[in-house]
Formats: sequence, structure tokens, C-alpha cells
Amino acid sequence: MQRSKLLLEKRKRFVQDYVKNNSDKQMKLIVAELTERLFISEKTIFNILKN
Repeated sequence: MQRSKLLLEKRKRFVQDYVKNNSDKQMKLIVAELTERLFISEKTIFNILKN
């Protein structure tokens, strides 16, 4: 099943905003929270942040 481009963009924006808004926390904790919240892997989160 392919994902909608709109949903991918929303997820990307959410991850970037979440990291920016929680920059006072350690990155490991932020990634753990995002993994729990969005049900995506750490690798996916880092790929989003890298781009």
C-alpha cells in the first residue's frame, strides 16, 4: 500500500516541529517519544531529520 504524499509531508513537518519544540530534551528521549507516538522506526525519524 502506498502512502499519500500529503500524509508523508504532514508526518515530516510534525517530526521537525516536535524536535524543534522539544530541543531542551536529549535527542534519544525525543526519538523514543516520536517512535511511540507515530509508530515509526528510529531510522525513519533520523531520515526525516536528515533531509
